[in-house]
This record gives sequence, C-alpha cells and structure tokens, in this order.
Amino acid sequence: MKTFITVEAEADLETIGDFIAQDNPVRALSFVRELTQLCLDIADMPQAWPVVPRYEHHGVRRRVHGRYLIFYRIGADRITILHILNGAMDVEAILFPAG
Repeated sequence: MKTFITVEAEADLETIGDFIAQDNPVRALSFVRELTQLCLDIADMPQAWPVVPRYEHHGVRRRVHGRYLIFYRIGADRITILHILNGAMDVEAILFPAG
C-alpha cells in the first residue's frame, strides 16, 4: 500500500519544522524527518492505530508521536495523511469543521 501526504499535511510539517527551528534548527530537520517516516510506516500496518473517537463515521485514524498526532484515512489502494498536528491544538475543529 502506498502513502499519500496531502498538501495540508505537508504544510503542517513545514509549520512544525519552522517552530522547532526557532530554538534548534538541527532538531527541527531531524524531527520532521521522523514524522515523515512515521507517516510512511503507517502503510505497513494501517489498522494498528485507532479511529478518532466520536468521529468513527469519517474513518479518520490517529497515530501519536510525542505531542504530535498524525491523522490519516485508509483507502482501497493508499493511505492518505490528512494532517499532522500538535495535540494541544483544537484538532477536532481542524479535521471536522462541520462536525
């Protein structure tokens, strides 16, 4: 199965990297690489992580890495990474604006 990272998720990675780079540019680069690799690794076991509670009907799953949450959906032939967000954010408003 292949992994597709959406434009929104790419922008999330850039935002995360920019934020970390303010204090530690080297770690920013390595952390963004870690997150990217975790996204790609989801394809190996896509059902290993839970569906987002209360939004099961959307089929969105969540993989946790420290304070960050990788949100994705399993399709017929690919994994789609929707967003990569800090857990302190209002993730429900970003992922499910209409509820």
